Amino acid sequence: MDTSFLFPVFQVLVLVFSVVVHEVSHGFAAEELGDDTARRAGRLTLNPIKHLDPFGSVILPFLLSLVPGGVVFGWAKPVPFDPRRLKDPRKGSMLIALAGPLSNLALAGIFAIAVRLIVYFQVVELVPAIAFLKIIIVINIVLAVFNLVPIPPLDGSKILFFFLPRKTEGLQMLFERYGFIILLAFIFFGFEIIHPVMEAIYRFLVGV
Repeated sequence: MDTSFLFPVFQVLVLVFSVVVHEVSHGFAAEELGDDTARRAGRLTLNPIKHLDPFGSVILPFLLSLVPGGVVFGWAKPVPFDPRRLKDPRKGSMLIALAGPLSNLALAGIFAIAVRLIVYFQVVELVPAIAFLKIIIVINIVLAVFNLVPIPPLDGSKILFFFLPRKTEGLQMLFERYGFIILLAFIFFGFEIIHPVMEAIYRFLVGV
C-alpha cells in the first residue's frame, strides 16, 4: 500500500494545528494584558474552523508540501486585539506579538524532548515515529523564525516597532503600508537568509 501521501497530509495537519496554537497564544496574551477582544470574538479556541484562512492555512501549505525539499509554512486569520484596552499599548502589542512565536518554539521543544528520549532509551518500537516528530519540530521552528522577521504584518515588525523611537512612527506607517509587498519579495528572494537560524535552533533542540 502506497503511503507516500501521508507525509504531505500530515504536514498540512501539523501546520494547521501549529498556526492555531500560534494565534490562540496571541489571544491569551492579550487577555492577560487586559484585552478580551479575542474571547468575545470566539477566537480563544483550538477549533481550527474559527482560525483557518482557506489559502494560507490549507491550499498554500499543501502545494508547498508537494515540492521536494520545500519548506511548508502558512498562516491563519489573525486573532483580533484592541491596543486601546491595554495598560501600555506599545509594550503590550510587543508582548502579544512575541507570544505567537514563543508558543511555536515551545511546541518544537516538547517534541524535540520526545525525540531525544526515544533515541536515548533506544525505544525501537517508536523509532518510526521520529520522522513524524521531526516534521512537527521543523514546521514549528519555521513558523517561529519566519514570524520573527521584522516585516509587516509579521510579529517581528511589532517587536521591532517597540524598540524604535516614537519619532519614527511615520516611517513605521509607511513600512506597514508596503509591508506585504516587501514580505512577498522576502519569501521569494530572501527566505534563505533565515535558514541558518532555523537550522541552528533545530540542532540545539534535537541534536545532530
